[in-house]
Amino acid sequence: MKLVTRNFGEIEIEDTKIVNFPKGIVGFPNLQNFTLINDSEKENSPIKWFQSIEEPQFAMPVIDPLLVKADFNPEVDNDKVSLIGEWESEDILVLVTITVPHDIEKMTVNLKGPFIINTKTMKAVQTIIEDDDYDIKFPIYGILKKMKEEAGK
Repeated sequence: MKLVTRNFGEIEIEDTKIVNFPKGIVGFPNLQNFTLINDSEKENSPIKWFQSIEEPQFAMPVIDPLLVKADFNPEVDNDKVSLIGEWESEDILVLVTITVPHDIEKMTVNLKGPFIINTKTMKAVQTIIEDDDYDIKFPIYGILKKMKEEAGK
């Protein structure tokens, strides 16, 4: 399938690379199919993009929460993730959205609403974490800057 996107131009997407959110994502229940894109211009960047299939102009930056909060390990109700099918821990990919304001130093991630993806079934859900230890706006600019500096050594 070809898709003309705002951020990446025309891209080819294999059907096997499409992640289905049966209930959509928070705030966008009608957007149910996404693909994960690595920005080829930023080869070693930990930031990926969730590109909507239904709305080619919609893409959101995402990151593995463990890269910015090493102790990220929220309890998730099994009923909330039942839509993704049966899984083993190695089948699960967890990502969180990144918010990038005009002042990039105020960049944050939403640790309260992670995407939980079963890479075996390619089904996913976005769940809300009830634990107060996880912030909606967890600052990451300093963390990413430090990672980039260490990678350049």
